Amino acid sequence: MAKADTPIRFGIIGRSIDKAANFAKVNGFPPEANIYGSYESLLDDPDIDAVYLPLPTSLHIKWAVLTAQKKKHLLTEKPVALNVAEFDQILKACEENGVQIMDGTMWVHNPRTQRMKDFLNDKERFGQLKTVNSCLTLFADPDFLKNDIRVKPDLDALGALGDAGWYGIRSILWAADYELPKTVTALRGPVLNEAGVILDCGASLHWEDGKTATFHCSFLSNLTMNLTAIGTCGTLHLTDFVLPYQEHEASYTTSTKPGLNELVTGWVAHPSEHTVTVDLPQEVCMVREFASLVENIKKNGAQPDKKWPTISRKTQLVLDAVKTSIEKGFEPVEIVS
Repeated sequence: MAKADTPIRFGIIGRSIDKAANFAKVNGFPPEANIYGSYESLLDDPDIDAVYLPLPTSLHIKWAVLTAQKKKHLLTEKPVALNVAEFDQILKACEENGVQIMDGTMWVHNPRTQRMKDFLNDKERFGQLKTVNSCLTLFADPDFLKNDIRVKPDLDALGALGDAGWYGIRSILWAADYELPKTVTALRGPVLNEAGVILDCGASLHWEDGKTATFHCSFLSNLTMNLTAIGTCGTLHLTDFVLPYQEHEASYTTSTKPGLNELVTGWVAHPSEHTVTVDLPQEVCMVREFASLVENIKKNGAQPDKKWPTISRKTQLVLDAVKTSIEKGFEPVEIVS
């Protein structure tokens, strides 16, 4: 946020004034940045336009609703809520109070993402989407698996599904132009900790027109960020879809109508690599996009943009369906929007 250079006023909040001030100093916030020692003091400040909400998911329902009621625009960490019922309460508060809400899925704001989307939309180079496979895993150390908020049922009860799975689901929906699948079926063999929090799981998604997708998310496997979308004519592939290997450039590969040579000893037409140079990190791009929406509301009386909450809700719906499928013995769960 410190690098975003926007006219929107954010505040920094900590469990104490000293902790908040130290965070601001370490992260390069300007000296005039507002520092608060309690959530209430920040929300009561009339000079604050927007709030970034990085709290554990179980606290989102309380503080997101209160943020909206205080007329503060909301950039919230994902998942937005523990379930779509809580999500809808948050969204209702935002709509009633005319505030913008956006979730913190940063990679969709990277300029690379639009370049990749141009390829997926090209009927000559990519064709019709047939299947997507997404994988986001990390190998957590014992301390993480014991103490991190993402493995605590009272803080982030969705575990790896809510953390890494959100990214996988979002990437699939992104590739499918945010068309919801008809059914979602959790894959057998999820791993849960002793408290019942998901550490590793996956699911398959199915559309009425025959499209399919799978995703895998885990706290128990090597760091991997793979995304592959396959069409009737082409394939998109990248191995760092959530966080690019380098801050100021991001790459992906495409192939269109490849084939094998006559002796079937090699390929004809190799995949091509594309590199997108970016001036700003994707985190800054996200904050700037959010701030531009907020400024348009403030200065021009615009209505909050419905694009981002609509996308967030679809992601939450699929996440809910995965969890329900696990609880029902891996039965297919129909998505009802």
